[in-house]
Amino acid sequence: MTNSLVLVGDVGGTHARFAVADLSKRPVPFHNRKDLADASFTSFADAVEAYFSQVHVPERPKIAAIAAAGPVIDGAVTLTNRNWRLSEDDLRGAGFERALLINDFAALAFSATALTPSDLRTIGPDLAGNADAPITILGPGTGFGVSCLARYRAHAVPMATEGGHIGFSPVTPEEQDVLRILQRKFGHASVERILSGPGLENLYAALGEIAGVKQLDQIEAPEIQARAEHGDPLAKSTLEMFCAIFGSVAGDLALAHGAGGGVFIGGGIAAKIERFLQSGKFRQRFEDKGRLSYFVKTIPTRLILNKDAAFLGAALASQAFGAKD
Repeated sequence: MTNSLVLVGDVGGTHARFAVADLSKRPVPFHNRKDLADASFTSFADAVEAYFSQVHVPERPKIAAIAAAGPVIDGAVTLTNRNWRLSEDDLRGAGFERALLINDFAALAFSATALTPSDLRTIGPDLAGNADAPITILGPGTGFGVSCLARYRAHAVPMATEGGHIGFSPVTPEEQDVLRILQRKFGHASVERILSGPGLENLYAALGEIAGVKQLDQIEAPEIQARAEHGDPLAKSTLEMFCAIFGSVAGDLALAHGAGGGVFIGGGIAAKIERFLQSGKFRQRFEDKGRLSYFVKTIPTRLILNKDAAFLGAALASQAFGAKD
């Protein structure tokens, strides 16, 4: 029984979520879920120990599989949007016999084919997609994550990427103005500077500057969303441009990956702005790819509803690759 239990984690810029997965069962159940959102933890090791001190785990797992928001290199990762360093060596030092670190969106790629129709909601037309073709997984949260499930005939390989840091390519004159403002502020204006929680705040400020607003409220992403829902003109324009740019980026990445199998949308923000994704220009801009529009028009775009998808992917990755000892 012990070898079937895995501590799974989903660790990003603003959260550290943990659970215990039981790989002896299908579908994989997750017990003792805990979200440690408290920013006072100075290290990942502190968060792990806090988890075990706050939940009752009858049998502590010997295996750990952690999905982390950053590039995993040689079994270690420094989180892109949080001053934490995680390593498989540290996990083994904490008492786990085997450990695996995996990029959080690579974990979502592992979960993609295990998700059921009830775990997904279609954005745009209801299309079947090609069951043998690659899948792109992307989404905005504290950062902007991108991965790919590369598929060819009977073979499938999840691939982590840092696609959130590609350069922002504007489509409209107003978006060109936004780019100039972001370049003035950051130098390199990546898509993450727009398609993320902090990015939504950047976009709101940029559109306020373009509109000539003298005393613009400094508000955070949830408040921008709430104001947009209530019809505030600047907040609503911000969400509409956010979704349009999101569609363009999703279409670009679908072309880059040849994602005939679909584009799956994760991250912490997309589900909260589903109404804007459905009613706005997300799908229109997704399909607006010139000579290759015919290709992207056949690709389904689906929102991941399953909040345990990263847990599932991390657990399946530990089983597929074998956590290292």
